[in-house]
Amino acid sequence: MLTRNYSGHILECGTDEAGRGCLAGPVTAAAVILPEHFYNSILNDSKQLSESKRIRLKPIIETDSICFGVSHIDPNDIDSLNILNASILAMHKAIECLKPSPQFILVDGNRFKPFKDISHETIIKGDAKFMSIAAASVLAKTYRDLYMDKIHDEFPMYNWKKNKGYPTKEHREAIRKYGITKYHRRSFKLLPEQLKFDF
Repeated sequence: MLTRNYSGHILECGTDEAGRGCLAGPVTAAAVILPEHFYNSILNDSKQLSESKRIRLKPIIETDSICFGVSHIDPNDIDSLNILNASILAMHKAIECLKPSPQFILVDGNRFKPFKDISHETIIKGDAKFMSIAAASVLAKTYRDLYMDKIHDEFPMYNWKKNKGYPTKEHREAIRKYGITKYHRRSFKLLPEQLKFDF
């Protein structure tokens, strides 16, 4: 069962990212501060929810939260920073959007870098334990999916509307056939045999 609060601070934010393992598109993070008595029976780790439930939850979280922020880090920055640092940067940028600022930060996972002078705690599988992290995971996933749907129209042969940039067999076959785009992460192993691409 999801818990509302970890630190005892009313202004406690949860943060999470989506798209870390993708071959194309941004890594997207969200940060959310929920009000003290927030509860939603559907809310859970976004990976445990159907797309329709995530879409249903998105406006509820946006409306009922004290504040939320979302940030995309593009493939060029992912390639230059590496995916871990890009994910942490996305979370920092999402937290920067919060007004008011949080008094405490709950982070999904086990890696984070301090943000300003605000105390934080990393929680493995935190998106299945704390409502604020679960809410952030839903927003990160839905905003990233919308981004991938938009760029799908530019490069429909990769079918990002369906695979969202993840390394599906279909996506890799399209890379093999058509090469890569400006949205692909060149530092990632895009094909099992990792052919050399002409950049």
